[in-house]
Amino acid sequence: MAPSATVTVTETAPVPLPVRSLKKPTHFGAYKELGASSLDKEAELNGKADFDAAKYPHYLPTWNPEQKYPPLEPFEHYEHGKDADTSYPDLLPQGSTVTNLTPSIGTEVRGVQLSSLSNAGKDQLARFVAERKVVAFRAQDFADLPISEALKFGEYFGRHHIHPTSGSPEGHPEVHLVHRGAGDEGAEKFFESRTSSVAWHSDVSYEQQPPGTTFLYNLDIPETGGDTLFANCVEAYERLSPLFQERLHGLKATHSGIEQVNASMARDGIKRREPVVNEHPIVRTHPATGEKALYINPQFTRDIVGLKKEESDAILKFLYDHIAYGADFHARVKWEEGTVVVWDNRVTQHSALVDWKNKQRRHLARITPQAERPYETPF
Repeated sequence: MAPSATVTVTETAPVPLPVRSLKKPTHFGAYKELGASSLDKEAELNGKADFDAAKYPHYLPTWNPEQKYPPLEPFEHYEHGKDADTSYPDLLPQGSTVTNLTPSIGTEVRGVQLSSLSNAGKDQLARFVAERKVVAFRAQDFADLPISEALKFGEYFGRHHIHPTSGSPEGHPEVHLVHRGAGDEGAEKFFESRTSSVAWHSDVSYEQQPPGTTFLYNLDIPETGGDTLFANCVEAYERLSPLFQERLHGLKATHSGIEQVNASMARDGIKRREPVVNEHPIVRTHPATGEKALYINPQFTRDIVGLKKEESDAILKFLYDHIAYGADFHARVKWEEGTVVVWDNRVTQHSALVDWKNKQRRHLARITPQAERPYETPF
């Protein structure tokens, strides 16, 4: 009998895969607002190695979980831009300097003090901003005013919006703060989960009456970086073919605040009000100029009412890409000390840029008057 063949098999123990530590996410979708856990209050108040203390400590953000508000009630908004003298004698007197950033959107103004405007000047401000979409006023005293005075100025343009999740100065929940402290590594960590910081949106478009004329003023800014991009959604609408414009008229889209609140709660933030979902026309009309603008944005818009998901997604993606790629109807605002940027949230979108890597502080305050419920006029 032939000897049987014996096969020896050598088993090699599997090489263990490297163990990756699980980290708490540093980014939640497109929402860039930071929570209380990101604030090094002692360093902001007293400074730290290589960084000075905050210039405006009374504007440092607070997140008070005791602040609870009922649902927003409808109110009758009056659009002061309809009353404006469009030669702008009270807003742009002789001696002021007006420089357009692009032909269709964006203007820089010097030699005008917003806090000193008469009511006629404020009417003209609302109309001028609606026309130019975004205006940067330089050498302003807004940051040095008592917060109550800044709010009094803003309330001329509509009821103050209280943001459901953002940080606000102690005792002034009407002020929405944009804050990254000195030494904060958030700008670098942001790109651990994103390839770009661009996130186009119109502020809190999920509200039944979203903002109109809006104010953002800087308190502390990096030496370079942290600019804000703006898109002209009137021009974006007008670039579409008449046939496509007609197809959009009559359509509504849902805008949701649920995801923003969820993102806040996931990082131990606050919820001042229960989130809401509202429907708005995809094409809205400005009450002062009569211009039509696209009113959808990837941060808050969820779907088109009455369409199936695939149909809705296809149209919305086209519109989002159309606005995002439209560099010839964009403007880029560079911040400098004493700047107040005023824009019309009804006819623009914007995106902050998280592009500075020197760990310098970026600290701004926004006053956000609400306007009318979006509506459309016949095609």
